[in-house]
Amino acid sequence: MIKIVRYTTLVLGLAFVLTPAALRAHCDTLEGPVVSAARDALKSRDVTPVLKWVQPDDENAIRDAFARTLVVRPQSPAAAELADTWFFETLVRIHRAGEGAPFTGLKSEATAEPGIVAADHALVSGKLDDVAADTTAPLQTALKTKFERVRSLQAHADHNVAAGREYVAAYVDYVHFAERLAALAIPSMGHGAEHAH
Repeated sequence: MIKIVRYTTLVLGLAFVLTPAALRAHCDTLEGPVVSAARDALKSRDVTPVLKWVQPDDENAIRDAFARTLVVRPQSPAAAELADTWFFETLVRIHRAGEGAPFTGLKSEATAEPGIVAADHALVSGKLDDVAADTTAPLQTALKTKFERVRSLQAHADHNVAAGREYVAAYVDYVHFAERLAALAIPSMGHGAEHAH
């Protein structure tokens, strides 16, 4: 199990480092944790569950938006839907601003990076094995492919300069990939340390 946790940490860290911010954004999806917390808050009429998703300086804006939403919701089903969507958008926009990220509207979960979606689903199910297997397979395949390319070129690396340079390029690519994987396995290099709010 420890091996699976290490691989998962490594994969998710690598996905965060190598994936553009627009694709990493899971907090702006309708199925993501921020909107889920907002739905729970509206259901219970308690804003507390969403405040953890915003910076302390933004709490009053969220409290105000929440209060306005609660006033409008009872007017009609259409009003409730409109008010809820406005609250979700306001909350996610303020949350994203707190991360230093732009808000480009609410999206479906299909737009989120698969590794992040799988990680969230694992938290809900309480089972890490599936996410670990799904997220580590592409890394293992990539590492093996790079390794095999270097090994195949190694035999001819000294035959001529062009073959040598092709080997060196493959070697550098392979070693740097392995280096990035190893660096991500170090706890202090994880998402929380590099991207602390």
